[in-house]
Amino acid sequence: MPLSDVKIRNAKPSSKQQKFFDGGGLFLLVTPAGGKLWRLKYRFLGKEKLLAMGSYPEVTLSEARQRRDEARKLLAKGVDPGEVKRAQRVSAISAAAESFEVIAREWHTKFAPTWSAGHAANNMIRLEKDVFPIIGDRPIKDIRAPELLAALRRVESRGALEMAHRIRTICGQVFRYAVATGRAERDPAADLKGALPSVKKKRMAAITDPAKAGALLRAIDGYDGSFIVKCAMRLAPLVFVRPGELRHAEWAEIDFDRAEWNIPAEKMKMKESHLVPLSKQAMDILRELEPLTAAGRYVFPGGRSVARPLSNNAINAALRRMGFSKEEMTAHGFRAMARTLLDEVLHVRPDFIEHQLAHAVRDPLGRAYNRTSHLEERRKMMQHWADYLDSLKENERKVVPLHRAHS
Repeated sequence: MPLSDVKIRNAKPSSKQQKFFDGGGLFLLVTPAGGKLWRLKYRFLGKEKLLAMGSYPEVTLSEARQRRDEARKLLAKGVDPGEVKRAQRVSAISAAAESFEVIAREWHTKFAPTWSAGHAANNMIRLEKDVFPIIGDRPIKDIRAPELLAALRRVESRGALEMAHRIRTICGQVFRYAVATGRAERDPAADLKGALPSVKKKRMAAITDPAKAGALLRAIDGYDGSFIVKCAMRLAPLVFVRPGELRHAEWAEIDFDRAEWNIPAEKMKMKESHLVPLSKQAMDILRELEPLTAAGRYVFPGGRSVARPLSNNAINAALRRMGFSKEEMTAHGFRAMARTLLDEVLHVRPDFIEHQLAHAVRDPLGRAYNRTSHLEERRKMMQHWADYLDSLKENERKVVPLHRAHS
């Protein structure tokens, strides 16, 4: 007699397994533990076989009968439904192993050691928040540009257009990694070039007028807050490195004999070591700090712990305290100040400036300059720049450049 939902619900477990047949080889197996499992008994090439078809109530009676009928159609065509199910399971496992999320995490694990800790963490946070929930479980080879664009549109819709562009870049790196490892044919992120509105780049606020620069430098000299923060602000315009590089400066990196600061590759944005020639003025600042902080690791230790560097907001907070708004000047602005005045006022060769800014600079043959390229010229430039800054501080009304820099 065929089964009914009532009969299935009323089936109670016993000390042995019980079989309740429905017809066509389909039966319900009730285990001593109370499980109710659908099974299909069939013969293929003269051999009796058993096919698992889910459990009740997740698979209803009508659904179990439908699966039985589909299996019997395969048998009628000479196909073993058990082998079909096994192949589907293998295919599903393979697809899961080559999903976007699995490959993205593999890519992240492989390349994270070459990034800063913050960059590595941000990349994964962006993927976990905005990409994995949308396309994470999709086989990476099947993902097309419209699917990726839909994920990016969600980010754009909350007003994070710049973040959407960054996520597109990250996804592009994942897809290219998949292509390189033979698990995708192409990078659909490349097809989305121009699909998102362009981001209007905001320039870092910086003072580039000589007279105003002089006023800023005098204000820094008169700063009455933390002496360590004051020294960091005094050194910032002289070396014009990135704020994070300045904050993380270590005494072990300072060569007093050669008047050089050797920044290791892992601290640099471009992951290449950088050499900063130190002017007499910069060396004087470091010598002032040496008795105070040289017993520890960092040149500019934090206020709460000497084991940690100065906080990332310390210089900006000091600038605000001195009356310079965030629209007027930032810690990063010392780089723009140096780039502009070295070029437009002191007429230093642009490649010397860009190299000292640790930007990607190449020679006429397209080769990257190494850390010591044009070192003597850059050393002269840094001293000339420090002397020029002194002249700005001294000339409150009339600002004139010093002698023309070497070109």
